[in-house]
Amino acid sequence: MKFLNGGWLIKDGFSVKYAANIYEARVEPKKLTLFCPFGVPIHHPGQTLDGGILTIEVTSPRPNIITTRQVNFIEDRSHCPKFQLNECNPDVEIAETDDAWTFTSGKTTLTIAKGETIDFTYTYDGRVIAHSGWRAKALVTDDQGRLHVSEQLDLGVGEKIYGLGERFTNFVKNGQTVDIWNEDGGTGTEQAYKNIPFYLSNKKYGLFVDNPGRVSFEIGSEKVSRVQFSVPGEEMTYSVIGGEDLKDILNTYTDLTGKPPLVPDWSYGLWLSTSFTTDYDEQTVMQFVDGMAERHIPLSVFHFDCRWMKELEWCNFEWDPDKFPDPEGLLKKLHDRGLKVCVWINSYIGQKSPLFAEAAAKGYLIKRRNGQVWQWDKWQAGMGIVDFTNPEATRWYQDKLRHLMDQGVDCFKTDFGERIPVDDVVYYDGSEPELMHNYYTQLYNKAVYDVVAEVKGADEAILFARSATVGGQMFPVHWGGDCSSNYPSMAESLRAGLSFGMSGFGYWSHDIAGFEDEPTRDLFKRWTQFGLLSSHSRYHGSTAYKVPWLYGDEAVEVTREFTELKGRLTPYLIAQSKITHETGVPMMRAMVLEFPDDPSCEDIDTQYMLGGDLLVAPVFSEDGTARFYVPDAGGDQTGKPWTNLLTGKEYEPNRWYTETYDYHTLPVLVRPGATVIAE
Repeated sequence: MKFLNGGWLIKDGFSVKYAANIYEARVEPKKLTLFCPFGVPIHHPGQTLDGGILTIEVTSPRPNIITTRQVNFIEDRSHCPKFQLNECNPDVEIAETDDAWTFTSGKTTLTIAKGETIDFTYTYDGRVIAHSGWRAKALVTDDQGRLHVSEQLDLGVGEKIYGLGERFTNFVKNGQTVDIWNEDGGTGTEQAYKNIPFYLSNKKYGLFVDNPGRVSFEIGSEKVSRVQFSVPGEEMTYSVIGGEDLKDILNTYTDLTGKPPLVPDWSYGLWLSTSFTTDYDEQTVMQFVDGMAERHIPLSVFHFDCRWMKELEWCNFEWDPDKFPDPEGLLKKLHDRGLKVCVWINSYIGQKSPLFAEAAAKGYLIKRRNGQVWQWDKWQAGMGIVDFTNPEATRWYQDKLRHLMDQGVDCFKTDFGERIPVDDVVYYDGSEPELMHNYYTQLYNKAVYDVVAEVKGADEAILFARSATVGGQMFPVHWGGDCSSNYPSMAESLRAGLSFGMSGFGYWSHDIAGFEDEPTRDLFKRWTQFGLLSSHSRYHGSTAYKVPWLYGDEAVEVTREFTELKGRLTPYLIAQSKITHETGVPMMRAMVLEFPDDPSCEDIDTQYMLGGDLLVAPVFSEDGTARFYVPDAGGDQTGKPWTNLLTGKEYEPNRWYTETYDYHTLPVLVRPGATVIAE
C-alpha cells in the first residue's frame, strides 16, 4: 500500500506514525520484546503520555528464522485463519551490550541498535543480509480510515527480489507493486491465482509475512531503495530467513511451511484433456484415446473437464447420463488401456444442482449476515460456495468424491477457489472473511487431497490445482491457469512457473498450446516441446480440442518424440523429485536458483533447469530462433562444455548463443559430468 507523496509528503487523506526508537526492552526465555514510542524519542516521563507505542516481539520458530511481530493494539485473533507452521522451539541466544541487543538463531543474528532511531541489522554467518532503519516501521491510516502496519527493508545496489507466488509479470520483482490477493484474472495481467507472501533476495535472505489475508509489497516502487510491505489491521508478523544460498533458504522456508510430497510416477506422463467447453461424450473420449494409441503416442492420464456434468449444475458430481450412460464401464475401459482418470471439480454448487438445496438446508454453504446462503451468478447461476470451515460440510463434500473414486476416478482437477467473497459473509467457524479470501483454497485443496490419499493411498495422492496460498505446496500439482495461444503468453506462463518455484512450490504445469483461442500449428509444436519438458504435462484448451493430429502430421511426430523423451527422462525426474521433497527446491528451477553466483543468470526468465542437470530453453518465435545462456557448471566440471541431449552438439560455458531449431530440436543441454537418461 503506497502512502507517500514523493520523498517528503504523505498522500492526501493518509496519516503516518513512525516508531521512533527503543524506549525499553524486556528479555524473556527465547523472546525479546521492545517498546517503541511513535513520533520522537522519549526523554522525560511527560512524553510517555498520549503518544502510543509499537510493541515488537522477536522470536524464532526454527533455526535461522528470526520472526518479528509488530503490534499496535492487541486484538482477539481466535477467529482468524492462520497458516499451519512447523515450529520446533530452537535454541536462541539473546545478549545485550552498551550499544545493542542481539538475537541469534542458528547462524542468523538480528542486531538492534540502541540510540535515537530504530535500526535492525540481520546477518547470516557474519554477513549482512537485510537491514531496517530510519522510518521503516510505521502505522498508516489510509484515506478510508483503516489502519495498516508497515515495514521496510533496504533494497541494496544490485539487489534483486524474486517470488511472491505464481506471477506473470517480470520475473525480477524490482519496481513492482504486488498485492497478495488471489484473483481469477488469466495469465495476461498482474493478478495471480497463487499469491504467496514470501520472497527471495539475491542478497541471500528470504522474507515471509505470516498473514493469510491481503499483504501489499512495494519492491522499490514506493521508496526506490527499499522493499515495503504492509497488512491491514493492528499487527503484522514477518520472518527474515538466512541461509548459505537461495536453495538453503527455500529448504528452511519449506521446513516451516511444509515440504512438497512425492507424486505418483505415472503423473509425469502425458495428460490429455477433453478441453473446457468442447462437445464430447463416451465416443469422443475413446476416439481420442484410441487415436493417441494408433499414432503410438504414450498417454498416462485422461482428464474430463467440466462438461462431464450437466451444464448449469456444476458441481453436482453426477455424470451426464445423456453423454455417459455407463461411467463405470467407460472408466474401466480407460483403466484397461493403462490410463489414470482425472475429473474436473470446483467448490461451488449451482442453484440448479440437486445438491444445492441439500447443502443449503444443512448449513454447508457460506452464508450472509442475515443467515441466507451467499449467492451470485458470476460462474454458475445462483451458485453457493462450500464452507470448508464446517467439518460436516467437508465430510459431505469428500463423500461425493469418494463415490466418484468408487466408480474409477483416480484424481481431481480442483479448479477455481479464487473468487471468494469478503463482503456480507459469515463462515461456520466465525473466520474473518478478508483473511479467508486467500486461505480458502488451502481448506479446499486439503479436503480433496486428503480424501484421495485416504482412498488411493498416500503414494497415489495428487491434484491438478489452480489456486494456492502458503502451504499449498503440500497438495500438488498446480497448473498456470488461463493462458492465451500465442508466444507472449507462453513466455508469461514460464515466468510465472519460475516465480512459483521461488515461492516454495515443487511442481508446476501449464496448458500446452494455450487455453484461450486455437493455436497455430507452429505454436502447437513449440509449446508441446516446452510442455513435455516441464515437471508435469497436460494438453488442455477452452473451445478447441488439443489432440495433435488436428494440427498436422508433424505435430503428431513432435508429440510422439517428446512424450517418448519424457518417458526416458522419467527415472531422472523421479530422482529429482526426491530432492524436491527433501529440500523444497523445485523441479523447474530458475537459472539464478541453480547458479546464484553467476550475474548473467539473475534476470533470465526464458530458460530454466529441469532438475539440477538439464537446461531447457524453449523456442519462443515462429522463425525457430532461440537465444540462451550456458553457465559454468562449477566444481570439478569448471570450464567443461554442456551437451545438447538431442543433437550431441557441445556448448562452451559462460556464453550466450543464438541458434535456429526445427520442430524436433531445441536447446536441451545436459550438465557436464551428468547422466539424465540411462544408457
